[in-house]
Parts: sequence; structure tokens; C-alpha cells
Amino acid sequence: MKEYRVVITGLGAVTPVGVGVKNFWEGLTTGRNGIGKVTHFDVTDFRSKLAAEVQDFHIGEWIDKKSASRMDRFTQFGIAASAMAIEDAGLESFPFEKNRAGVIIGSGIGGSQTLEEGYSALRENGPKSLNPFFVSRMLINMAACMVSIKYGLKGPLSAPSVACSTGSNAIGDAFRILQRGDADIMLAGSSEACINPLPYGCFCATRSMTPNENPDNACRPFDKNRDGFVMGEGAGIVVLENLKHALNRGTKIYAEIAGYGNTADAYHYTAPEPESDGMIRVMQTALRDADMDAEDIGYINAHGTSTVLNDKCETAAIQKVFGDYAKTLKVSSIKSMIGHLMAAAGSVEFVATVMSLFSGTIPPTINYKEADPDCPLNYVTDGAESIDLNGAMSNSFGFGGGNACLIIKKYQ
Repeated sequence: MKEYRVVITGLGAVTPVGVGVKNFWEGLTTGRNGIGKVTHFDVTDFRSKLAAEVQDFHIGEWIDKKSASRMDRFTQFGIAASAMAIEDAGLESFPFEKNRAGVIIGSGIGGSQTLEEGYSALRENGPKSLNPFFVSRMLINMAACMVSIKYGLKGPLSAPSVACSTGSNAIGDAFRILQRGDADIMLAGSSEACINPLPYGCFCATRSMTPNENPDNACRPFDKNRDGFVMGEGAGIVVLENLKHALNRGTKIYAEIAGYGNTADAYHYTAPEPESDGMIRVMQTALRDADMDAEDIGYINAHGTSTVLNDKCETAAIQKVFGDYAKTLKVSSIKSMIGHLMAAAGSVEFVATVMSLFSGTIPPTINYKEADPDCPLNYVTDGAESIDLNGAMSNSFGFGGGNACLIIKKYQ
């Protein structure tokens, strides 16, 4: 079977450090901290107090008020990021075969705000008080479906939910669809908006979120004193295209997707496998799929959650896969600035990885102060670094043991 080359032609992002790729990228490269005290609800009685919330988001810029009122916040993020990506790719003004264009947008928790509102209405006023739009606002697949409906995209449609690796899985699945020739264009990514009392409180109960109340050092991936992640929200969407299709319409090309890996730890519902087995295999799989050597990768956008176990295990996995080269390979975690966007993390971090390769700039890991003997890699910590990249890797690891790895390279 012929394998088609797949390129990235459009980017969209809704993040705690900026709405829109231009604002997002400026925020990352200047080391902007998007973390602060939770404002969505009262956190007085919660173990953790901080989150990375999206600011200055106005859904009316992308969809009419009536339609927006029937969507949960995570769907609104997905609609907005998709609109940005489509505009960036120049698809609004280019006639394309919509039966050959699809959507894969995942989420981990979906319409959590809607779920809480619906449960409260049911408890307080009974079943007759429930709004018929609660279902369509709550379902995880609604971001993907609404984007499909809005743009009339009738190709493959899916909405994966693989915890924190969801966004990378969505992009990887879309890559495979294009690679085998089942579509010409795919919108892919993920969206999450779960800074609400129930999911936030549940993650507090797992004690995986930091109790630190100082936004300036709460999220510090790979630092010796890290003590948990900070919950964030947002969405990242990319336009992927068959290379021939992109060339025929003369659009810009950010990069080419070269490889994708997907493995499972099969170990524990929250903790990573202690020997980093799944992480090692997923990076090795992606490298084999890309037909690239370890030295072809100049930068890894790490999962880097700022939890003790994840950062230690990811570091060990990188050392195993890259050997002596791991000592000089550039690594950073943008979660230090945007927090952990949960299911949206992989796609937003993939957008950042694409921008790193396209611009030749690596965003820093901020808040890093003290080296951890268990994490001895070449982390970018002293501001953004300029570097000529030919290949880059983006890692995502999720609760339940799901691992995803994407590799991109310069388009030639």
C-alpha cells in the first residue's frame, strides 16, 4: 500500500498564555507565566488553589451567540482553535472536496461544567428542569461534531479520549488516515475545560496537583523540589494535509509529520511504569516509523508534568532511547508556563513543537532552580534558545498508561 506524505499547514491554539498562535508563541518564548489563583470558583476548601486559566477568550469572535450558548466551554475552545487553524491554512478561500476532509478532536473530561449544572438542576428541581441541550453540551465528541457541522466536513470523524495523551493520539490517528489515503485534509487535536469544582476536587484527592500557592514557582518540571502539576485548560488544533494536496493549492507548509508511536504501560491507573517501559517503546516506535536516527532529533517537547514520578521516568526513558546523545539533546516542558491542559496538553504542545522547528526557537522551562540528580538532561531553562532544528519530538503520557509520541521534520 502506498504511503502518502503528510504535512502541517494550519495551527490554532487557545491557551493560558495567549489566545491565537501568535499570542501563544510570544507568551512561550518570553517565558510568560499563565498560572494564577483559581477564579472560576471558590477554592477555599480545596487542597490546591492554583490553575492555568484561559483569559480574554471571546467565543463571539468565532461563532454566533445562540450556537455558543448550546456548547460547553471545551467545545467553544475547540471551535475557536479550529477556526484559527482553518484560516491559517487558507482553507476558507480554497474550494476543497469536503467528503475528503475529516475531524478528530478529543477530550478527556468533556462537558464537566454542563455535567455539574445538570446534576444540580436535577437534585434541586427534578428531572423536568433539565435542558434538552445538556446532552449535546456534555458529550466528549461534541467539539469534533460541531466543527464537522460548522464547516461541512464529511470525511472521517472521531473523538478519542486517552487522558493526557488524547491530543497526540488524535493527531497521530489523523496522520495515519492521511498516510493511507483515506482523506486529503484532517483537522486534529483536543480541547479541555475542566477547571470546575468536581474534576478539580477529584484531582486534588489524588494528591497529584501541587499544594504550592505561589504561582511563580508552583509548576517546575524536572526541578528537585517539584511537588505536583497545575491544572490548565485550552485547545490545540492543527490542519494536516496530504502533501500533494497542499502543494496543489500552494499553501505554506510548517513541517512534515514523520513518525507516530502509541503504546500502553499496562501497569497502573495513575502511576507510570517504574522502568519507563511504555515511554521507551513509544519513542522507539516513533523513531522507527519516521525512519530517523536518535541524532536526527534536535529537541524534545517533554510531557514534563512537574510530578516526581513522571519527570523521573520520562528522563530515564529519554536516556535509554538516546544514549550518550541525551546529554546534549535539548529538552523543555511548556507546562511550566501553561500548566497541564489535561487532554488538550498533547495538541497544544504539538503546536509549540511545530513552531519550534519552523522558527528555530525552543521555549524554556521556567521556574527551574535546583537540579535533580534523577533528572540530569540538557533542559532549556535560561530563556528561549535559538537553534537550527531538522527534527523534533513531542511526548505525551496519560493516566491509565497511555503513551503517544509524534515526530516532525523540516519539509524538504
